Amino acid sequence: MFRSLRVRNYRMFVAGGAVSNIGTWLQRTAQDWLVLDLTHGSAAALGLTTALQFLPMLLFGLFGGVLADRYPKRPILIVAQSLMALLALSIGTLTMLGAAQVWHVYVMAFALGLIACVEVPTRQSFVVEMVGRDVLSNAIALNASVFNLARVVGPAVAGVLIYLLGGTGPLFLINGLTFVGVISSLVFMRKAELNPVEPVARAKGQLREGLRYVLQRQELLMPIMLVAFTSLFVQSFSMSIALMARQVFGAGASSFGLASSMFAVGALGGALLAARRARPSPKLLMAGALGFGLFQIACGLAPFYPVYLVLLIPTGIAMITINTAANASVQLATSPAMRGRVMGIYILVFTGGAPLGAPLIGWLSDLVGVRTGVMISGGLTVVGIGLAVLLTRLIGSRVRQPVLAVA
Repeated sequence: MFRSLRVRNYRMFVAGGAVSNIGTWLQRTAQDWLVLDLTHGSAAALGLTTALQFLPMLLFGLFGGVLADRYPKRPILIVAQSLMALLALSIGTLTMLGAAQVWHVYVMAFALGLIACVEVPTRQSFVVEMVGRDVLSNAIALNASVFNLARVVGPAVAGVLIYLLGGTGPLFLINGLTFVGVISSLVFMRKAELNPVEPVARAKGQLREGLRYVLQRQELLMPIMLVAFTSLFVQSFSMSIALMARQVFGAGASSFGLASSMFAVGALGGALLAARRARPSPKLLMAGALGFGLFQIACGLAPFYPVYLVLLIPTGIAMITINTAANASVQLATSPAMRGRVMGIYILVFTGGAPLGAPLIGWLSDLVGVRTGVMISGGLTVVGIGLAVLLTRLIGSRVRQPVLAVA
């Protein structure tokens, strides 16, 4: 289960990332709570914040993947992590001074999204340079485990800290400091033990080349199409948790943190199970997507808060099954020279659904109620699975040289 941790550079990266991810989840919880406080509980404002954070990926994510192939990955990550730390310290200072306004949060969310356009595909494709192909699937699953361990700890601690410290400002500052861990791990890696891919020389048509590469390979197209449809609600589910906890069950900050942590407990368990698999199967990916849709519906029907908390655990397992199985499938089926561009496409569809899904959930919640909105989201997830399979087959049979020549 932990075989990739034998690699020193990866072990340092995971340790630094664990600290930073806890800070990230402190900030995500604080950000949701701050927006709800500043807008007097507006679901639409919360949806807009989530959309702004993921919108840059939708607009510029493909170009981020091209940059990840063109330049050495470790320096890119150091710069990106430093910029994210600066943003966290800035919004934290504004909040502590009582000067924060909702537009400040919107700007920060959009700026984080811009940085993520380059940072995320670079970080995803950097993993194989640390560990090699033999244990890549294990390393991806352990990354998800660390991320979701932080997701267990972060929101629960955030809820307590918001109560004890009397506001969200200190949590942004704490997150800014936690970036020291991951930046230090990148700076002090042993370069000789890395397996860097030779950067791709700048040339015309590299973005089209990446798209053509994916379209012509069924083993890449299927997981990417499935993620494209399910990400509408996977990436926005933390927003659903906030709305259910606060508006349906009347939970306070600490209880809201508990709900996020229960969801993350399931995700952590699912990630650890994924770490034991040598290679994910397409059936596993489909089962995870279907389970996520069905458990969303069950969460919307939960009669009491304790029942809702319990249902969040299998929902988290299903969510992480989609994420880890799709990520590993795509990376293992991609050649090293194309990995940055392919991961740029993957991250685009993985995160690009949020600018559509988050406002949709907010609008549905305001229009028909939070419970009904969550159940509709689950139903649309199930429908999306069928559409993904159908479109994959259609594209696979029609997108060949004549179509690609036009592109």
